[in-house]
Formats: sequence, structure tokens, C-alpha cells
Amino acid sequence: MSPRRSYDQYCSAARALDAVGDRWTLLIVRELLAGPRRYTDLHADLPGVSTDVLASRLKDMERDGLTTRRRLPPPGAAYVYELTARGRALLPVLQALGQWGQADLGERRPTDAVRAHWFALPLLRRLEGEGLVEVRLDEGDFHLYLGAGEGPVYGDGPAPRDPDARLVMDTGTCTAVARGELSVVEAVRAGRVEVSGEGTPAKALRGA
Repeated sequence: MSPRRSYDQYCSAARALDAVGDRWTLLIVRELLAGPRRYTDLHADLPGVSTDVLASRLKDMERDGLTTRRRLPPPGAAYVYELTARGRALLPVLQALGQWGQADLGERRPTDAVRAHWFALPLLRRLEGEGLVEVRLDEGDFHLYLGAGEGPVYGDGPAPRDPDARLVMDTGTCTAVARGELSVVEAVRAGRVEVSGEGTPAKALRGA
């Protein structure tokens, strides 16, 4: 395990950066906000990270109390990483960073990787209420847990049960919402988002 590095400054921001300031750490948190993940899944959804760096970051995060590692019972029998309460408390930090950085998102570059579930946190900022929302994009599906007090705040793939609302849109519309160019309500009114479902989130969006 790598020795702990520190800014050695008596400042809460410096202390926070001691734990999460290394490259990739907050993006690992982003992935683990979806719930427990295997190492291979994390590596697949963090294109560009080396296996050595990912393993090192995960060890550092476990040491700093941000994550834990546990073995799944048979027939899974694989190790998964998951956030502790301290790690999950970084959600508003990631939300604030995402909002701060949305102006720099710009057009997608040819070298930019993309995963459908990377739109989960920006959409989470734009949707109100509580319930399970499934989102279908050209790039794939993901789901959101609005108002989640504990546990995952989103998940990759279709919703695990009948969602309270299902939103279907193209990636361009989702990108515009993520960049703050229009709201979800405006996109629904413009016919750019198809809303189905009988839960409170669906009714609110259709009636807005």
C-alpha cells in the first residue's frame, strides 16, 4: 500500500484533498454511487485508468474509510467494492463539481469515451421528487433513485422493477439537459422526452 501523502496544512479543504485529491478517486466514487461493483466492472467503466493505478486507488480509499471490500456469497464468490457512509457523503461534492464543470462540457470530442450511466448524476440534479426513474438513451439504459436516503443513487441498465417513470430521449437531448441548456420539463414540453409510467415523477412531468 502506498504511503499516505498529505498537504500538511491545517485546513479542512486540504484534509479533504488528502483523501480524494488524487487522480481517478472521485470518478471511482461516481461509479460506486451505483452500488457494489467488481474490480473488472470498475476497470471497464473507467477507460484510461491502468490496472495498477485502479488497484492502488481502491486500497487508498479503503484505508481512508471511503470504501469497503467484501466477498459475495456463492455462486457469485467475487469481491466487490462499495462506498461507506463517508464515501457516499461525497455525492453533493460530485454534484457541485458536475454543475461547476457543465460549462466546459462542450461538444463531445472524437476521443471522448461515454457511458449512458454517466448522465445519471447530471439528471439527478434536474429531477425532483421521489421514486424510481428509468432513462433510455441511444447509448443505453440506466435508472435513478430519486430521494434515496441510503443505498445506490443510480444503477446501470434497466430498472430492477417497474419504474415510477420512464424517460426516453436521444443522447443529444440528455446532453443539453446535462449542460443546463434546457430543463427536463422544457424537453418534455418540446416533445424531446417521452414520459411513461403512473408514478408521481411521471405525473409531475406530464402535468408540468
